[in-house]
Amino acid sequence: MHNERKRGTKMSRYDFDTVIERRGTICAKWDGMEPIFGSGDLLPMWVADMDFKAPPEVIEVLRERVDHGIFGYTRRFAPYREAIAGWFERRHGWKPDTEWIRHTPGVVPALAAAILAFTQPGDGVLVQPPVYYPFFATITGRGRRVVENPLIFTGSRFEMDFADLEKKLDDSSVKLVFLCSPHNPCGRVWTREELERFARICASRGVIVVSDEIHCDILFGGARHVPLADVSEAIRDLSVTTVAPSKTFNIAGLSTAAVIIPSKRLRDNYQSVIDFLHIDGGNVFGTLALEAAYTKGDAWLDELLAYLAGNLDFIESFLAERLPHIRLIRPEGTYIPLLDCRSLNMSGPELQNLLVEKGRVALDGGHWFGTGGTGFVRINIAAPRILLKEGMEGIERAVRSPGPFPARDIRSFQA
Repeated sequence: MHNERKRGTKMSRYDFDTVIERRGTICAKWDGMEPIFGSGDLLPMWVADMDFKAPPEVIEVLRERVDHGIFGYTRRFAPYREAIAGWFERRHGWKPDTEWIRHTPGVVPALAAAILAFTQPGDGVLVQPPVYYPFFATITGRGRRVVENPLIFTGSRFEMDFADLEKKLDDSSVKLVFLCSPHNPCGRVWTREELERFARICASRGVIVVSDEIHCDILFGGARHVPLADVSEAIRDLSVTTVAPSKTFNIAGLSTAAVIIPSKRLRDNYQSVIDFLHIDGGNVFGTLALEAAYTKGDAWLDELLAYLAGNLDFIESFLAERLPHIRLIRPEGTYIPLLDCRSLNMSGPELQNLLVEKGRVALDGGHWFGTGGTGFVRINIAAPRILLKEGMEGIERAVRSPGPFPARDIRSFQA
């Protein structure tokens, strides 16, 4: 059991080194492994939440409300929307009008609502694999068609295939695009130039774009997130942007996110679906946590980003010294980058089973993310470095073990 172990580092205002026991806390990442991987006795490096406490500024606000003791029906008022707008102005140079902001209990529910609001059964919805796998189920679950515009891997990073994008969107039955920005799991933070070209292609065909920007605050190496709605007026009026503090501040369990829709026509269509489903209420803790995180969380996030950058450096050094045939695809953003294991010449299920059986580590198989993902695994680096070291040693142990290992179907999970 990892019980409040601590590894000494230089003095900082916030603690990212203490290992906090999460087993037995109804935690998907730690308690939910057995149905997916066939064992609960693994080191989880999969589900995209962090093994750090949320900012103390957020915890204190929640503690005060717990002490109040009444948890009745909740409404979001002006400070809630102002906190969202202020955060995006401060961190990303874009201040959305507070009238554009709508509620959703999470980004995936927002994607599902967009499917219902903007498409009909049989319509095509374009995605850019390898990509966050709930995109696929959200599309097919309501009788829409997945249209793929696969990313191109250059050997060091993934890039958009614009010629293929134009070809796919020339089909008038493709009504919607899901953009992942920053991209999960490829770690790209799309440049303004890339987004301008993407926006021109979509806007010229009148295609609505749902831009999943939930990872927009996790940036490295000087990368700058550009909100799609800020790229041009044309794409602004065709954009539906989903955002949340959940990845940034490790509060995914509070089920609170926002959807930013500048176009009144699109906004009204989206809201009609939310009203029909009666999912506009939210919960008191999520509302208060969002306000606290977006108004008081800057210093915590800045320290987190520095710690995560150190984790990336650690992985690169570990691989260079001990597993040089495996490469980290250094992310420009997100804390869930890819490891390139294609040199092992294994299928996705074979690779994942090897890591489980011999490494005792649980990672997302690259094949879960669709076309182009086979041979990669996604690793969650948002953990104390001592746990990251254990995980990398598990990967090393697995890779150095004798094979072969049969493929066992390990099912993906939504996170």
